[in-house]
Amino acid sequence: MKILVTGATGNVGRMVVDELLALGATDVRALTADPVKADLPDGVEVVRGHFGRLATVADALTGADKLYLAPHPPSAAGISRLAADFGVRHIVDMSGPKGAHWQAVEDGVEASGVPFTHLEPGEFMANGLHWAGQIRAGDVVRDAYPEVVNAAIAQEDIAAVAARVLLTGDHAGQSYVLTGPEALSRREKVAAIGAALGRALIYEEMTGEAARAHFRAAMGEAAGDWYLDGLERSVGYPQPVTSTVNDLLGRPAMGYREWAHRHADQFR
Repeated sequence: MKILVTGATGNVGRMVVDELLALGATDVRALTADPVKADLPDGVEVVRGHFGRLATVADALTGADKLYLAPHPPSAAGISRLAADFGVRHIVDMSGPKGAHWQAVEDGVEASGVPFTHLEPGEFMANGLHWAGQIRAGDVVRDAYPEVVNAAIAQEDIAAVAARVLLTGDHAGQSYVLTGPEALSRREKVAAIGAALGRALIYEEMTGEAARAHFRAAMGEAAGDWYLDGLERSVGYPQPVTSTVNDLLGRPAMGYREWAHRHADQFR
C-alpha cells in the first residue's frame, strides 16, 4: 500500500512521515517543495512538487492508494479530484473546526467522492512560539485576551493520529475533533512556559489598536487580523476537551506543560 504525504516540508506533514515509518509503513511517498529542507529519511520516495502546480501533484498521485492531505484551502478541491482520478482509496485531511476558514478543505475532499477522514484540530501548542522573542528578551509577554481558554494540541499528536488512521480501517466518513488533554487560558500557557524555564513570566494585556498592530507585525496583516478576531470571538467560550487522541492512540494527548518542557530551548 503506497501512502502519499503532502506538505512533507511542513511541521505536521514531516511528522506524519516519521510516524508512518515508526508504525511499520514500507511504501511512503512524500510531496515537498523543498526536499533538502524536508530532510526525509532514507527509504521514503520523494517527489518535488507544490499545491499551486497541480501537474506536479498528479505525478505524486500516480500509484498512490492513500493520501494525507495537508491544509491548503485553495487547492483542496483540485487535488481531491485528481486523487479520485488516480484511484486513491482514502483521503485523510487536516482541516480545522467545521464552518471555519478550513471548511473549504473538507468540502473539496467530500466533493471528490473518495472515502475520507477529517482531522479537526484547534489551536496548535506551537503557536506559543509567537511569544518566544519576547520571552528571550525578558520576563514580560505582551499579548491580547489573556483569559481566552482553549485545549491546544501538540502537532506531534496530530501526526500520530493521521498515521494511525492511514494505516488502520474503520475511519471512513469520520470527523475527529482533536484537542490536548486540558483547557488553559493564554495566561496559564505563558505561566507553563515560564515554569519550564524556571522563570516567573508576566502576562501584560494589550487591547484595541495596540493589540491589532502587534499581531499584524508578528503575523502579517491578514493573518494577524484573522487570529486576533478569532480570539475575540472565543471570549467566554472555552473550548471543550475531547478524548479523541487517547481513544485512537491508546495513550493520553501531550499536555501543554510537557510540550513547554520539550520545547524549552526554543524560548531560551
